[in-house]
Amino acid sequence: MTKPYDLYSWATPNGHKVHILLEELGVAYAVHPIDIGQGDQFAPAFLAISPNNKMPALVDPEGPDGTPYPLFESGAILMYLAEKHGRFWPQTHPAKYETVKWLMWQMGGFGPMLGQAHHFRQYAPDPIDYAIDRYTNEAGRLYGVLDKRLSAVDWLNGQDYSIADMAVFPWARSIERQGQSWDGFPNAKRWFDSIASRPAVIRGCAVLTDQRSPGMDAKAKEMLFGASQYQRR
Repeated sequence: MTKPYDLYSWATPNGHKVHILLEELGVAYAVHPIDIGQGDQFAPAFLAISPNNKMPALVDPEGPDGTPYPLFESGAILMYLAEKHGRFWPQTHPAKYETVKWLMWQMGGFGPMLGQAHHFRQYAPDPIDYAIDRYTNEAGRLYGVLDKRLSAVDWLNGQDYSIADMAVFPWARSIERQGQSWDGFPNAKRWFDSIASRPAVIRGCAVLTDQRSPGMDAKAKEMLFGASQYQRR
């Protein structure tokens, strides 16, 4: 690898997944901020890389055929980078697909459901008790699944620290905002603390945090939750 990766990202759990892996790999990358509260995700140049207008996205300047190769979807980026560099994704069975299973669990459940808990507990313009209860309870159920898995193994794939752990960890950094407490999930807390102390994780979670506003103004809410989000582009 002679040229840095181009990373288009923001300081969110999905962004931090990729930041962490890049830091763990120790490879060069150039960060291009995509301020989702200002609508950067709708710019034509970004949509050419990430047609679903979601960050993060990444361009490998030395792709499979030697030419630039764009990727979107954080899970796909993790798999691509781990496979290319031969680290953090075992390529022998069963650990390979144990990693994939828990990565897909995060992509399909742990992230989206916790995201809904964030939304209805903090960002919805009016409190909706049904939605708050539904997603808070689902968050608790998912943490229970995580805790049970980690009662039997140290890492999610049952073998080593991997991209599955990197995918789940950033979402668990906001457990209180999801209406949960580590008190009920001691195995997951042990796992969380082990990851949080890794130098590469500390560096990865710091990427772009100095550019993110602590609050959310009216424009940001419109960009993230209003009509702008649903326009066809």
